[in-house]
Amino acid sequence: MSEKKEAFISDAGGEAPSAAGRKRLVTAAAVQPDPELDLKLRPPSFADFVGQRKMVERLELFVEAARRRGEVLEHVLFSGPPGLGKTTLAYILGHAMGVQVKSTSGPVIERPADLAGLLTGLERGDILFIDEIHRMQRSVEEYLYSAMEDFVLDIMIDQGPNARSVRLNIKPFTLIAATTRSGMLSAPLRSRFGLACRLDYYDAEALARIVERSARILDISVDAEGAFEIARRSRGTPRICNSLLRRVRDYAQVKADGRITRVVADQALGMLDIDPNGLDEMDKRLLETLLFRFGGGPVGVSSLAVAVGEEPDTIEEVYEPFLIQEGYLQRTPQGRVATDITRKRFGAAPEATRK
Repeated sequence: MSEKKEAFISDAGGEAPSAAGRKRLVTAAAVQPDPELDLKLRPPSFADFVGQRKMVERLELFVEAARRRGEVLEHVLFSGPPGLGKTTLAYILGHAMGVQVKSTSGPVIERPADLAGLLTGLERGDILFIDEIHRMQRSVEEYLYSAMEDFVLDIMIDQGPNARSVRLNIKPFTLIAATTRSGMLSAPLRSRFGLACRLDYYDAEALARIVERSARILDISVDAEGAFEIARRSRGTPRICNSLLRRVRDYAQVKADGRITRVVADQALGMLDIDPNGLDEMDKRLLETLLFRFGGGPVGVSSLAVAVGEEPDTIEEVYEPFLIQEGYLQRTPQGRVATDITRKRFGAAPEATRK
């Protein structure tokens, strides 16, 4: 892909993981792969993108209609847990439209002048991708409203009696934003996106295809059963799936003959304390703390975070989505509550019996 197709301003999306989070192999937000390797594994087109088929079909139609009319692509909002392909889809849209993609993240844009610098550097139809847009300062966000609707920026210069507004015309562009917490977006911002897409966790079959594709690119020998074993322990997340593939490859090269089979994958992931359901040591610690220290809940996330030595935001954004999806945990108005699945998993009495 040419320099015109991709231009990186910053790829620092998402929160920096905590000390505990950095050690986790199966946490999407904590996995920090080599950027060059990540780019190598990133699907370049819709045809190469695995999973999320209904959403991908809508995006393909969206792109084709814009190209036929010779118009700029409408603004797109991607939401969902980290590691599911929001950034990848932004670059696929840029490739499909034949335009440049500039990437940044919400916390990086600290002042209106930073936003103005980004927008004035765009050519007609270019894409500005903002990751973790919910973390953008509200004072900066408000400047996006006129930029997204009318393609103008009204910048205030000086203060007090000397204050004056300067209007900057910008070329029509597409804003593609990604967020892991769509509920934190303001209504005025959310309403300005022409298409809102939510990415869901992948099933094991789709992840197995991703493992096989990545293995071909990285020249890793893996059979179908080995790929599926990695996939089913990847928490429904492609980023984790690729990370685990590389760790299992290391194990296979040292402990086996270099080929990843189901047995080799099981041994490697067992060594990493990742159980057949994708739960790792930190997941188990969180659930056991909820069960045995707080009696299964309800307990507030702040109290739970202190007990396990983690930040509340990290628990909410990184750990809980998968645990809730799999039925281990419930969020209630009173706090977090362990389910009967968790009680059975850790040998605690069912809720009805306990009462």
